[in-house]
Amino acid sequence: MSLSVDISHALGDFRLDVRFEAPDGVTVLFGRSGSGKTSVVNAVAGLLTPDQGRIEVAGRVLFDHSQRISVPVHRRRMGYVFQEGRLFPHLTVRQNLLYARRVTGRKSQEGLARVVDLLGLGALLDRQPGALSGGEAQRVAIGRALLADPVMLLMDEPLAALDGARKAEILPYLERLRTEAGVPILYVSHNVSEVARLATQVVVLEEGRVLQAGPAGRLLADPGMVRVMGVRDAGAVIEARVLRHSDDGVTDLQFSGGVLCLPEVEATVGSELRVRILAQDVMLAVERPRGISALNILPVQVLALRRGDGPGVIVQLRAGNDTLLARITRRSADTLNLQPGKACFAVLKSVAVAQTDIGLGLHT
Repeated sequence: MSLSVDISHALGDFRLDVRFEAPDGVTVLFGRSGSGKTSVVNAVAGLLTPDQGRIEVAGRVLFDHSQRISVPVHRRRMGYVFQEGRLFPHLTVRQNLLYARRVTGRKSQEGLARVVDLLGLGALLDRQPGALSGGEAQRVAIGRALLADPVMLLMDEPLAALDGARKAEILPYLERLRTEAGVPILYVSHNVSEVARLATQVVVLEEGRVLQAGPAGRLLADPGMVRVMGVRDAGAVIEARVLRHSDDGVTDLQFSGGVLCLPEVEATVGSELRVRILAQDVMLAVERPRGISALNILPVQVLALRRGDGPGVIVQLRAGNDTLLARITRRSADTLNLQPGKACFAVLKSVAVAQTDIGLGLHT
């Protein structure tokens, strides 16, 4: 494991009591505001000293209360990216990028050219921070953190201050960072869409404690997590491969449960993609529908049903080796006599999947 956290800390009336381990990749700390996400990241960075516990990164102990170990911030080799870029306004983009390397005295293994290419910064090098958009400034901040040659990147809601267009602009760069940079990332977010696009591992925090932790695909498809994620954001994530592009503007994706047809996706044939399918967009039928416009009719098996306090039911479905969620009414669930083990069909309109819910696969 690249990160091991076992800490407790009192912040006034709030008690942080967190234990989890995170492998390489992107581990997202997810939870509502006030759940303790930023406090955990600050403890890893050394900006907060826990009352008790131990923090270890890549086999190196950064904090151990019992052994009185607390490595200073500047020696922890953490690259911290905040909500705002926090660039030096009097320096150019190039000078901002090289600042951390000059301060630490370490030459980044990535190299300036590599980071510039990875984050698409070539055209920005001679600009001043005041001439950058919010998304551009965050890319520069990420590049500066990488050039400090960190053992881990810490990102505290780096997209929170950006509008929808700027978020869509920067997400592909964060996906490339996940697959190409070779640096594990601890990422704070309360945005389910970001989690679905970026996370390899998710740690769900609630009131200062770990509610659940595990692979992103499993947690996002867990009906028990809908209460935390929110019913409108509930949905599963599948890994798929681009099979073909048709002349009629439809792209066929192959996944373990069959072929998924979506409006044209800008990706080459053979590319690995990650697709988020919202539970509210999935309809169920006990017989294969005929004469309907929906292109996606997938054979599935009911795994579990979770009834909420209202009229809704979340149905967990197996499609091949993948898991989907469907959000339907209790009346529909009763009429269809849905129960674990029952075979049925999941129906999904092609246009129901937004382009922003399609990203690079974990193994691209």
